[in-house]
Amino acid sequence: MPNGKLISAPGSLIVGLIAGAAAALLLAGARGPSTLSILLVASSCLPVLIAGMGWSNLAAIVAVGTAAALIAVLSEPLVALSATLTSLGPAAWIAHLNNLARPAEEIGGPPGRMAWYPLSDILFQISALVTMALLVMGWVIGYGPAMADELVDALVTLFGEANSEMPLTVDMISEMKGLMLRLLPVFQGLTWVGFLFSMYYLARLVVRISGRSQRPRDDFAAQLRMPRTGLWVFLAGLALTFLPGMLELVGWTIVGTFGAGFALTGFALMHDATRGKPWRLAAIWLAYLSVIIFTVPLLVFLAFGLSSTGRMATMTPRDPKP
Repeated sequence: MPNGKLISAPGSLIVGLIAGAAAALLLAGARGPSTLSILLVASSCLPVLIAGMGWSNLAAIVAVGTAAALIAVLSEPLVALSATLTSLGPAAWIAHLNNLARPAEEIGGPPGRMAWYPLSDILFQISALVTMALLVMGWVIGYGPAMADELVDALVTLFGEANSEMPLTVDMISEMKGLMLRLLPVFQGLTWVGFLFSMYYLARLVVRISGRSQRPRDDFAAQLRMPRTGLWVFLAGLALTFLPGMLELVGWTIVGTFGAGFALTGFALMHDATRGKPWRLAAIWLAYLSVIIFTVPLLVFLAFGLSSTGRMATMTPRDPKP
């Protein structure tokens, strides 16, 4: 397990089947564009994460295959593909990374200890996985100006029905279409990285409480940083937003996904910096509420995250040889 190898066992197969069925039920419960549906889709990766981190890679793979097959039958293949790319598949890979460990001296660490796959690299891979998933799904569904225009036209129709005395001008609608085209990839990247990392954190908690976690407890506040490579990827995405056509949309997607990673780093920095302060709980609640209500303060945490990069592996004593 610590080496991330496939473990073939009847127990893993059973757990994988159960986890896949649970994930499929969560996805099946997502009906229509609502907050509950979004939470159900995001939660669908939780059974896969628990199966992979608590049992084996095989359990996670079986869970993904089972869930995808059930969704394809109950709904349609495109929905199964979307779920596999955006939540189920990434969850299985994250569970695999979580369980990776090797002798610390192989990476220049102290002898006699094991180094676990760094949280910073897991956060980087979550951002990269969501980026690739959104780009593939955007290509499959043909996301572009035409689709953005359709979405805005639908919103304008709803707005007109509710506010007939305040008609929107042609210029206002044109500006809305341009904003929708660019902001939708950013919003999707931010939310899916945030959801996937939150489910990873929750799965870590469940597996540790159950006593099945082989990875030691990480200090998220002190260790959660994006590696320096993530900074260059983010800047490259920002540069792409100045180019025309599909390259601009790729850039906005990267800004959203890797921006989410750096924003999470900013929150971790806040948790770390306020340790031991009597006003810590009030400050943390105020920070999260301000982001939820106003959104703009998220840029402050993004800036904090961009200012601090690094990689720190969790170390544990190596098991004695038999």
